[in-house]
Amino acid sequence: MNGMFETDIEAALPVLRNGGLILYPTDTIWGIGCDATDEEAVKKVYALKQRSESKSLVVLLADVRDLLQYVSDPPPDITDILTGFTRPTTVIYEGALGLASNVINTDGSIAIRIVQDTFCRHLIKRLRRPLVSTSANISGDPSPAQFSDVAAPIVNGVDYVVKYRQEETANNVASRIIRIGKDGSIAIIRE
Repeated sequence: MNGMFETDIEAALPVLRNGGLILYPTDTIWGIGCDATDEEAVKKVYALKQRSESKSLVVLLADVRDLLQYVSDPPPDITDILTGFTRPTTVIYEGALGLASNVINTDGSIAIRIVQDTFCRHLIKRLRRPLVSTSANISGDPSPAQFSDVAAPIVNGVDYVVKYRQEETANNVASRIIRIGKDGSIAIIRE
């Protein structure tokens, strides 16, 4: 880990704890993040993205066991299901709990990804709360595969821009999205 890693964690934490927004690298693309339990912070994300609040956002967690805090009845074999994924996968669960009401879909479901990225995991664990993660773009614009693809209105619209990994040039892609039904069925929403 380079020196920026710890510097960025230390700078991002007070911003998140005070209802601010960050621009940060995830295990997929660059994202706009905030405390997923803070309704006012979530409103800021929707406003910055110019996105309708009827479209729910993704929440990042650091560990599978954290699902029990934010999902009312995860499938008993969820650990096996999640460890079987070979790439970043966001799962839509029924029965969201303990999150800002405006991050939860109108049907009560929530999109959660157990993040594998070291920076994100450290940030979430030290914040001790889940993070909103939504693509760092104005709604309808292309998702930024790398930092250099993030438009100026987004960079200028957040309270802190993470410097760690800004120089990377990989063409990252958004996560796969699946829905797990109450009956355990799995439906692919976005491949």
